[in-house]
Amino acid sequence: MNLPFVSADRLAEMGQRAGQALLDLIFPPRCPGCGRLGELFCQACRAQVEVIGGPVCPRCGRPTAQAELCAGCRPTASPLERIVSAVVFAGPMRAAIHELKYNNGRALAAPLAMYLVEAWRRADLAADCIVPVPLHAQRQAERGYNQAALLARGLSRAVGVPLDETLVLRHKATQQQVWLNAAQRRENVRDAFACRGPAIGRRIVLVDDVCTTGSTLEACAVALRMAGAESICALTLARARWLPGHPAPDAPGAGHPGTGAGN
Repeated sequence: MNLPFVSADRLAEMGQRAGQALLDLIFPPRCPGCGRLGELFCQACRAQVEVIGGPVCPRCGRPTAQAELCAGCRPTASPLERIVSAVVFAGPMRAAIHELKYNNGRALAAPLAMYLVEAWRRADLAADCIVPVPLHAQRQAERGYNQAALLARGLSRAVGVPLDETLVLRHKATQQQVWLNAAQRRENVRDAFACRGPAIGRRIVLVDDVCTTGSTLEACAVALRMAGAESICALTLARARWLPGHPAPDAPGAGHPGTGAGN
């Protein structure tokens, strides 16, 4: 009898699913938005997620009255063609991202990546490869994973675009961005990234969890431009509501005490 061939990757995936199912049986998931037991991210909380629709600035992705460059983008150039964000960083989505990022909530990456898939299709994005924004090696070792890479893997599988997790290196350990204003954020991530190899002629979509000012995405894009990338867009799960000169809404104490985002 001929048994069907199963690849090593498929076997690993099946093993991970079986292990997750066992963990869910012993430790049932709890929705990060409302605390409901047995729900990874419940339908009631999903219903409260604010999908970003309507006119946005064609470069930075901020909602605007008309689909034209906003006042912040008009006088400046950017290494990014555009930033697309799926949802607003608020309410249950904010709690879900914090769970993914800080509380080992890796199981949330799969359902949250579906918001990226929907945004990709709405924006009609196209690319040769998807590149997650990397963490510094020390921070990744502390956390155990890169949440942007987890999201990017789900997106890559769904849209059929190859993933490259090694192209960009974060070689500079930067300060947490949470309490910094726009100018400080730009300076903090200046020259923080480098490419391990050429990106000549490649169309790239950068993926990250949250966009606040776009400073991290732009710094990453600068490295890709220097490596020869033809075009660079960014796609983030969420977009923060943020005003220059004020602490970011992802800062500790801004609605969810003790939890802050680092980008």
